[in-house]
Amino acid sequence: MQPFFEKLKLELLAINPNFSEDEALWWVEMLWTDFEASYAKAGYPYRGNEYTYDYVSKQIKQHGASLHLVERKER
Repeated sequence: MQPFFEKLKLELLAINPNFSEDEALWWVEMLWTDFEASYAKAGYPYRGNEYTYDYVSKQIKQHGASLHLVERKER
């Protein structure tokens, strides 16, 4: 999954220069795991890393420019 994360991180940094590399990677990992967990809870079959990559890439294209405005809650 690391090559997917790296590509997505670079996509996000290209769209939103407000993030550091670590922050961009955090968002990529969060979007990825949230999608996979939600998809599994809904009972859908696993469709692979490429499917998740496509979904997260679309989310970055649609919302990436404003993700820096979202406040993160630390647990």
